[in-house]
Amino acid sequence: MELHFKRAFDTLGPSLLNGIGIVVFITLVGFTCALIVALLVAIGRLSRRKMLVRILGFMIEIVRGTPLLVQFFYIYYVVPTLINALMALLGYDTNFQLEASTCGIIGFAINYGCYMSEVIRSAILAIDSGQREAGLALGFSESQVLFHFIIPPALRNSVPVFGNYLVMLIKDTSLLAMISVQELLLRTKTFASQTFLTVEAYTILALVYLVLSIPLSQLSRIVERKLKRV
Repeated sequence: MELHFKRAFDTLGPSLLNGIGIVVFITLVGFTCALIVALLVAIGRLSRRKMLVRILGFMIEIVRGTPLLVQFFYIYYVVPTLINALMALLGYDTNFQLEASTCGIIGFAINYGCYMSEVIRSAILAIDSGQREAGLALGFSESQVLFHFIIPPALRNSVPVFGNYLVMLIKDTSLLAMISVQELLLRTKTFASQTFLTVEAYTILALVYLVLSIPLSQLSRIVERKLKRV
């Protein structure tokens, strides 16, 4: 079997470069939103309001118990349908739709946010209680102690784990091909179906993901080593 890697790279390369831009954008925005969700959920889970704790715990169980791809499908297909149905009951004729990339960002924010919230919550619980007592002794309120004395070291201790989640997220962007986001996998799949250069196309795709993920993994290890010295 004769392989045509140069032909495949020359044709597929420019398309993948555009796809990388989309992947990086969705990864950065999705991960940033996930961090915000994670912090809010972690704080909520540590509150004294039992109802809030139960609701957030139930939400985490739903996220953990369903595949990420199913969550993308639900956000992309079901949520707009439910919103349009609700608006119809209120007497409004709407055609609400979500962009596929927006659905991806929302899905990553919720899914990864729920998983990372447990990391942050565990990190907060691991902080020495003396930190809280010292803050209160200095005249700070409970919320000020939380945001000035507890959360900063908890987030710092969580950075190595967050690095792993970031690498996972950038690879999980391939799932967005299923809701027609023009990311790397969908572009490669389209190219392979048109040219029948299947081996070449998917080999190049695998190398691109390695180029994206390996530096992030190495950076995560470097940050982890530096934090251990602090």
